[in-house]
Order: sequence, then structure tokens, then C-alpha cells
Amino acid sequence: MEMDLSPKSAKPMFEGEGGSYYSWSSSEIPLLGEAKVGAGLLVLKPAGFALPHYADCSKVGYVLHGEHGVAALVSPNGDKTEEIVLGLRTGDIIPVPSGSTSWWYNHGNSDDLIIVFLGETAKAYVPGQFTYFFLTGALGILGGFSSEFISRAYNINEKEANMLAKNQTGALIVKLDPEERKSIPKPDQNIVDKWVRNNTKHLPDIHVEKAGTFTSFTGKNFPFLDEIGLSCSIVKLEADAMLSPIFTTDYSVQVFYVAKGSGKVQITGLNSKLVLDSKIVAGQVLVVPRFFTVAMIAEDEGMEYFSIKTTSRPSDVADFAGKQSVLNALAPSILQSSLNVSPEFVKFIKGKMANTHIVIPPMN
Repeated sequence: MEMDLSPKSAKPMFEGEGGSYYSWSSSEIPLLGEAKVGAGLLVLKPAGFALPHYADCSKVGYVLHGEHGVAALVSPNGDKTEEIVLGLRTGDIIPVPSGSTSWWYNHGNSDDLIIVFLGETAKAYVPGQFTYFFLTGALGILGGFSSEFISRAYNINEKEANMLAKNQTGALIVKLDPEERKSIPKPDQNIVDKWVRNNTKHLPDIHVEKAGTFTSFTGKNFPFLDEIGLSCSIVKLEADAMLSPIFTTDYSVQVFYVAKGSGKVQITGLNSKLVLDSKIVAGQVLVVPRFFTVAMIAEDEGMEYFSIKTTSRPSDVADFAGKQSVLNALAPSILQSSLNVSPEFVKFIKGKMANTHIVIPPMN
């Protein structure tokens, strides 16, 4: 049976006064489960507060929009368990380890805070999906226990136990009132660089005039990623620019989320068969199985995408068209025999590849 690799849009899982959460379901997109990856999109309206929760897998968040985000991470650590409060804005990358408790808040007055999450779900309850466990609220863990157990655990009476477990009737995302907003903890700017990286402040790995930029974050330049076993990239293509055909040289799967713009995408798979030839637009997720080769061409408005690989220290991405490509590395005689062409054509095509990067400008 052939895999359906077509780009997919999310569907709403929760919508409320404080915001929304959208997900890509493995029941509707079997490839997510097969590749053991997942994706979700959090939208917080001003004063929107995502209740404290943890998940069954690790993921990386990318802030698509918003300048006044606040997030906190709490990871159990014996006697040193503590809450790390971080400020977030457009372009920020924030890894979220499996099992760590987090909450998210939009401190802005007008703009939504929008964050996309991509992650690996190999050990998740439902491969291809993030499963969340909320500490509080209508779906909270506290509300699942009887008042007897809550009373004993916290050494409080039944009335106090019911207040602790059931006073918050909201689920997933709530909107805070003006007084509650005043008491949200302030981000600790002294530690932000350990936990967060901003794409706009990080020099791109590749910058090609009239083509775009390629910026990657791995365990080498962002050690926190080693804790979650993932790496990520942000690619910005200008109008009609191209992402050269690329593939990963290890066993990692690639997941793409188109943040802006649109383009055309092709993927070749087993036996070099073209398995996808499609348009891709902002808001869609694309999964590229291991060793499959993907290429994209941006349309008139350009395109930006955020992607992850399921390893924190990936091997270099191999491409087919640039000066670092595997074809260009072959000896001229080997390339001549492999292509069944003349020595003059080999010289010509190597000259073309010598001036090409992984992001390619529009044709003249």
C-alpha cells in the first residue's frame, strides 16, 4: 500500500475564550503514526493561559507570532525541582522534554501568541499524536482522585480537597481576569539563553542573495536539544527560490511545518519513484520518511518553514545540486560513466554545481 505523503492541515481539538489548540491526528494521517512523529498548534488570545500539563513525548516549539509570551518548565529533579519562567517572542525556539510540566501564557493586550510544536512520538501512547496530562482543571489529574485521597495527600479536610481539585472548571486553556494577570511570574532574562534560542538573532548556516537562508539548531549549538533528542531548522525562501533536493544521511525522519507563504513540493522515495508532487501552503505539515528526498520551490510571496529531525545531532543533510552535493563530490570519470555523458558535459555540470548552495535563487 502506498503512503499518503500529501501536506495536511490541522483540525481544532479545543476552542475557548482564552485560545485554541489544533492537532494533526494519526487516525486521519496514518503516516504520522508510521513515522512516529507528531504536531500541534497552540493559539493563545490576550490573557490566554494554557493550564499546567505534561506530555508523553518530547517536542520543539517555534513561536510563529506574538511578542509577549510567557512559558514555564518544571522538571522533577529530586530536592531541586524548580520552575523556570521564560519570555517568548516571534522566532523563538523552545524545546519541551517529555514528562516536564509546562504552562503557557499570552501577556499581550492585542496580538495572539501562536506556537507550533513538532516532536517524536516513538514512545507515546498513540504513535503520531501528543497525549497531554493536565494537573488542574476539568480534565485535571487532581480531579480524578477521590476527596479522601486528596485530603490524605495534602493533609487537608474534604472541603479544602474539593476546592483544590474542582474549583478550576476550565479545560486546557482559560482566560485570566485582570487581577490574575498581575500575579503571573516574570520571566528570568538571565537564564533565557540556556532554554531558548531566537532564529532572528542566530546567524544562518547559509545565506544566499535573492534565495534565502537556512538556519539549523542542534545539540552542538543548542545543548538543551540533547535532552529531547531532536534538532530543528528554519528555512526562508524568497520568491521563486528553491530548496535543493535533500535527504538525511542517518535514520532520522523530517517533519516540516509551513509558517508563511506557499510553494511546490516534490518527494522521491523507494526505487526513485516520485511519490509526491503537490502544492504546500502556510499551516500545513509535511512528513518526509527516512532517506526519502525532498525539494521545494517557493511561489511569488516566498515561503518560510520550520522543521525537525528525530535526532539531536544529525548527520549533515545531503543534497544533489550544490557545491557540497554528493554528485559534485564524485570524480569526473565516475560522474561521466554514471550519467553516460561526455567529459565536456561533466565539466559543465560541475561548474554549475560549484556555484550552487542548498537554497537556490530564481532562474534568470
